[in-house]
Amino acid sequence: MSPLSRITRFPRSRRSLSLSCAVVAALTCGVGAGLDAPAGLDAPSAPAPPGGPDPARDVFDGLPEAGRPADGPGTNILIAGLDRRDGLSKKTRDRLNVNGKQCDCTDVLMLLHISQDHDRVSVVGIPRDSYVRFASHRDHGKGFGKITARTTRHLGKINSSYAHGGPKLVVRTVEQATGVRVDHYAETDFAGFEKAVDRIRGAKVCTDKPLRDANSGLRLPKGTHVLSGADALRYVRARHVEPPGDLGRMRRQQRVLGEVLRTVTGERLAGRPGEVVRTALALRGSVRWDKGLTMGRLARLAGELRELTARDTEFATVPIEDFDHRVPVWGSTLKWDAPRARGLFADLRADRPIVGNPVTGPAPGATPVPYRPQEITVRVEGRGERSARIAQELRDNGFRVLESRPADGGLRSGRTEITYDSHWRRKAGTLAAAMPGASMRAKEVPGGRHPAVFRVRPGKRGAEVADVVYDRSSVEGAPVRGDDLDCDGRTRRHGASDGHDSGSRDSDRHDGPDRSESSDRSDGSDRSEDSSGRADRP
Repeated sequence: MSPLSRITRFPRSRRSLSLSCAVVAALTCGVGAGLDAPAGLDAPSAPAPPGGPDPARDVFDGLPEAGRPADGPGTNILIAGLDRRDGLSKKTRDRLNVNGKQCDCTDVLMLLHISQDHDRVSVVGIPRDSYVRFASHRDHGKGFGKITARTTRHLGKINSSYAHGGPKLVVRTVEQATGVRVDHYAETDFAGFEKAVDRIRGAKVCTDKPLRDANSGLRLPKGTHVLSGADALRYVRARHVEPPGDLGRMRRQQRVLGEVLRTVTGERLAGRPGEVVRTALALRGSVRWDKGLTMGRLARLAGELRELTARDTEFATVPIEDFDHRVPVWGSTLKWDAPRARGLFADLRADRPIVGNPVTGPAPGATPVPYRPQEITVRVEGRGERSARIAQELRDNGFRVLESRPADGGLRSGRTEITYDSHWRRKAGTLAAAMPGASMRAKEVPGGRHPAVFRVRPGKRGAEVADVVYDRSSVEGAPVRGDDLDCDGRTRRHGASDGHDSGSRDSDRHDGPDRSESSDRSDGSDRSEDSSGRADRP
């Protein structure tokens, strides 16, 4: 029986085909992929993993049942994007801007959950530098001493679990860390991602400012764009645009994935079953997956799904407690916020929506911000009662408030005004959240010196100070519905700053010593291209 006849036998075929294609497209978006490893630096686990030429197909064969999480409602698919360049021609590497040294690691890990009643798709991103305990395995790489026959369960960056033991170890490590049973596994790479996006005629993204990242090759003007596969790859790989680091990059990947899902379930494809089948089959060739994830299985998964809308999708990133957790061998890592991570994965296991759980969301009563207020220096001008109140309330929020001084012209007749050197735009968003009624005014300061003091001149309006709390995970990776991530801009939550909002957000430059100091390494090395070697500093 042909693939086409197998798929079209299922009821509600148009919707089924559309969602089959959507699931396959979601798998290909898993590449989101890694940045080039600096020449001469090897991972602690450089040798190729065991398992034969296509270990993805047999990932569940012989997997010991002991210790695996119990089956739960719904279907969980682990999506891995590999930093791998094997087989790419020089011309292709040049076109995709991936000429660096590969690390043979999983630069992207996503858990995609399809609810049991097939009316919701939830995607949880697992940051590549997450410091977790690997499942039991035999080390065969360097960095941990000589090779022995003994098994180990050492800690390490989750992206290197692939190099230590192939897809089997990745699956078992993710299951152990999350408590979520993985039903299917899929992996892809740079070329597979490009092919998938081109097959659906591009992915839509939008930005309110130009985005440039030399590492990924991204050069994106302000506005809304439909990106080719190569340009979409540059967009999802970028780590040095606002917000920087892995959390910002994962949010951009989720935006692209959301647009891809909306595209393949929209009228252009959903109304043309033949085109959907051709698209699904073409995308299938770009992905390696376990042998149980057949086209028929994809169709069955989608058979009872209603037409997918943006509001039927959810996206989140595992909450982080420490963005620079230093450990021997691995260097700077990401330490999960254990209570919130447990709540997030408990929702997946129980087949509940991941949006709306107070355990995983921001702390009530305060606006989450991406910078610690203690890192921001403020001077409130004027010596009157209003100035004194603003200064004290900002201190109560943790801001460094200098001694007040008389204001030129006294109290403003209009709104409270905050002026600052435009070099510090990224930090301006945190102060703007603390004073939501104030007017923000950036000034270009010539020369190499950039005063770091934000000046607050109180006015008759906009002098209220709101409570803020440092919580990068809620700003950059909190659970949201797909329609919160689209280009329409209808709903923005938690002050997310990811190139889609307007206002006092950052330019694409780095802010001197406060720049993103994320390493472009993804292989567990303690060294980085940046002096600090931090995993994901804001």
